Amino acid sequence: MKIKKILVSQPKPESAKSPYFDLAEKTCVQVDFRPFIQVEGVSAKEFRQTRIQILDHTAVIFTSRTAIDHFFRICQETRITVPDTMKYFCISEATAFYLQKYIVYRKRKIFYGNGKFSDLIEVMKKHKDDKFLVPLSHIHKQEIPELLDKGGFKYTKAILYRTVSSDLSDLKEVNYDILVFFSPSGIKSLKQNFPDFEQNETKIASFGPSTAAAVKEAGLRLDIEAPTAQAPSMTMALEQFIKKHNKTK
Repeated sequence: MKIKKILVSQPKPESAKSPYFDLAEKTCVQVDFRPFIQVEGVSAKEFRQTRIQILDHTAVIFTSRTAIDHFFRICQETRITVPDTMKYFCISEATAFYLQKYIVYRKRKIFYGNGKFSDLIEVMKKHKDDKFLVPLSHIHKQEIPELLDKGGFKYTKAILYRTVSSDLSDLKEVNYDILVFFSPSGIKSLKQNFPDFEQNETKIASFGPSTAAAVKEAGLRLDIEAPTAQAPSMTMALEQFIKKHNKTK
């Protein structure tokens, strides 16, 4: 069976220049998009029950745009006015620029790393006297608290949002030749939505070691893995697999 249809478990790219559209054109394969997971915000009532006082902190650490959205949402819902003196430490410059949605950027103390939390820690070392708030999802990288502990920082983890499975019941009768996953949560969503799912000839592609491990733990066969030396991106891994697979059929 030739590869004809791929389902990518992420939202459809907003840019027309997405490499997935190039992939579809190069390989003559249909590429569809559907998020297998979605983010739900923790309610103001739930947040109050944690007894975390945002204004007891002098700095906030943001690891994603989603964290920024939910931090300011909670502030609005709990009627907290964030002081102009609050410092913001962001995982990357792009994340820092996203703050402009909520604050006057040039009038605030904003610091950022180059995309790695370990690099952001280096930036934070000059601010060891601050008390940091870290807005996170209930599923987050353990590296974050581990590096903060190791660095001796005073911080509070605030779970402000959750990653939950999407309702995929409308896909029940839809068949794809390749399913593409980017997180263990995506695999969990597949199993929750389709408990009787049998892989058979369906190929599974995964990005990152934790997703690959989740595929195997779920008793599924992993056919395409990225990143690798030969395929640093998911689209490259898919293109190489499709060309080889379809050529031999």
